[in-house]
Amino acid sequence: MRRVRPGTASRSAGAAGAPSRTAGGERALTSVAAGGRYEEPADLPRLWHVTLSVSGAQAPLTEVRRGLEQLAHDHPFLLTSRYAGDHAEIRYWEEARDLHDAAAVALRLWGEHRQTAKLPPWEIVGLEVIDRETYHQRVAEGYGPPPASSVGVHPF
Repeated sequence: MRRVRPGTASRSAGAAGAPSRTAGGERALTSVAAGGRYEEPADLPRLWHVTLSVSGAQAPLTEVRRGLEQLAHDHPFLLTSRYAGDHAEIRYWEEARDLHDAAAVALRLWGEHRQTAKLPPWEIVGLEVIDRETYHQRVAEGYGPPPASSVGVHPF
């Protein structure tokens, strides 16, 4: 491993400033100058709490439940789903660079998996995306989303 003195650039970092790699493909360690402060790069992924609400024509409860269970099986990141015959709510954590990326993924979720999970042909009627800090602050203050007491698919 090659050491780099603070205040000098590593010549092995590459044209785009990517970290250098060792022969085994691992990233080389970097250091922070004495008294310096490490700051996370701004473009690292963060966790976002997503609540997606869908609604539409009445559908048999057994089919709605089965479709949501299939979606949860295909995508284990789903925390909880609540449903009725004409609407459902899906809550989960999404890892994304920013709110725009998390919202874009959430807005595609229902439509992209409607066929494979055999979900009802409902439309998205609501979307909330909040960062992890805001989610925990709301819960601590008692006005956040109802806690997901048990993970899974449940009727309203």
